[in-house]
Amino acid sequence: MTIETHVRHWTFLSNHGHVLVCLALDPDSRLRDVAASVGITERAVQKIVDDLEEAGIVTRERSGRRNRYRLNVNVPLRHPLEAHRTVGSLLGMVLDRNAVKRIPSVS
Repeated sequence: MTIETHVRHWTFLSNHGHVLVCLALDPDSRLRDVAASVGITERAVQKIVDDLEEAGIVTRERSGRRNRYRLNVNVPLRHPLEAHRTVGSLLGMVLDRNAVKRIPSVS
């Protein structure tokens, strides 16, 4: 008889947070690549990007056949417990300083 250890997998950031970090690191990334990095489907990434766009956090710009994503880093986080912080402060915590400086922001 073997003893099974069940380890629950969880992270501190949601899939929305992971997609946001991916777009901050590479604003020209394809959603298929974001999906592979986050570990979710491309359709799930599309829905998350739609949510982020609707919230005013992401702006999608067409560049030829591709999209480029700009972030509004001044938007407050959505939950009341963290609303005193912005998208930029979240990214600043997760990304290194040089990556944060390169984030294409919405004016």
